[in-house]
Amino acid sequence: MDYVHKATVVSDCLMGFKKDESGWKTCKKSSDVIVSWRPSTEFPGNVYKGEGVVSGSTEKVWRCLEPVPGGLRVKWDNNVKKFELLEQVTEIISVCRTVTPSAAMGMIAPRDFVDVIQIKQYEDGTISSNGNPSFLSTLVCLLLPHLLLLLLLLLVQSLRCPPQSGFVRGFNHTCGCICVPISGEPNKTQVISFFQTDLGGLLPRSVVDSFFPSSMAEFYSNLAKAVKSLKDH
Repeated sequence: MDYVHKATVVSDCLMGFKKDESGWKTCKKSSDVIVSWRPSTEFPGNVYKGEGVVSGSTEKVWRCLEPVPGGLRVKWDNNVKKFELLEQVTEIISVCRTVTPSAAMGMIAPRDFVDVIQIKQYEDGTISSNGNPSFLSTLVCLLLPHLLLLLLLLLVQSLRCPPQSGFVRGFNHTCGCICVPISGEPNKTQVISFFQTDLGGLLPRSVVDSFFPSSMAEFYSNLAKAVKSLKDH
């Protein structure tokens, strides 16, 4: 599989999500995030967008979001139980397996996902100053002065990791998370996330539709707490 081409396609699609403000409907609000949705064009489900501001520098937020084995993500994100590195394709592209615990009071069984992760750098002052970058999901971006680090997640069916007993294999369509520094406020970061996940299995649509908005609200609340707990270096 051409991982580089796939990552480029996802990057372009995610940028399109960020720029296109049409059709989004708010489904949940909290002090940490506004969650909205619109029908997906990639599968018979929805794409969800989260927008919030986290009290912390982009460096701190990135440390918490970085999806790596042994990273901080598994300590605070209740929807991530384990990360496994399956293949290091290039210096900036890898294939990883993410394991999630059961959710929704056990109605959603444990899942696993196999994703291509790419870290892509852009030198673009306009994007930096206007805060127009592009989760996760999870896809994560880090925007530093004049530098956008875009972490792209694209699920692939890896021959190295076939479906395993005890887990339902889910599928991540184009999704990701963006971290944007706020001008004049170095200790605040705008976090924009997109989730477009087919959980697989025979789940009622009502369960899926209620799970994602609540899960995203919890994601932002726990992220804010995790960033706050980090000590300055």
